[in-house]
Amino acid sequence: MAAPLEAKGFWAITGISGETAERLKAYESLLRKWQKAINLVSNRSLEDVWRRHFLDSAQIFDALPRNPGSLLDIGSGAGFPGMVLAILGVPGVVLVESDHRKCQFLREVSRETSTDVTIFAGRIEALAPKIFDVVVSRACAPLNVLLKYAQPYLGPDTICIFLKGRAAPEELTTAEKHWIMRYSLIKSISDSAGMLVRLEGVTDGGIGDK
Repeated sequence: MAAPLEAKGFWAITGISGETAERLKAYESLLRKWQKAINLVSNRSLEDVWRRHFLDSAQIFDALPRNPGSLLDIGSGAGFPGMVLAILGVPGVVLVESDHRKCQFLREVSRETSTDVTIFAGRIEALAPKIFDVVVSRACAPLNVLLKYAQPYLGPDTICIFLKGRAAPEELTTAEKHWIMRYSLIKSISDSAGMLVRLEGVTDGGIGDK
């Protein structure tokens, strides 16, 4: 097992600025503080928090289209990946989370890190339809279900980027029975078994029951 990634190692990999580094350090401190009262992430993952959560989220940045204007994070949880991407500079980020305690945490992170995000406290089905440039999600649902959630927010140029594990190829096979899309698989730099599933041109294939 690899040694836990330290904050300085994260800085070296991502090449972020000192100001951004300080904001992410504040985020980490809040995560550890709130974790004592709310189950935001698994306790074990905190042992390697910079790899398991911050690097896992930040790696999406390089897969984004050029100059995105809006990003939707479905099932944001403790803000991974959407809050991290907002801190890295992605504009127009909307975090959707149904757990109101986690939403309180997200508001605190937004305040303490001076990060402009919109936090929607509710299920994704209750968010008004709107086209986003990018839709992301991590550990929320199988790909086929994620695309059903995402459908009201997809335009012809929307890019979907979902963090997935080793089952990604099988999930893609299932999704292709119901959806038309172009995809690429990008090997995760935070998890040897993980992948980023990047989708373009997603449309309902109108085949079978989703």
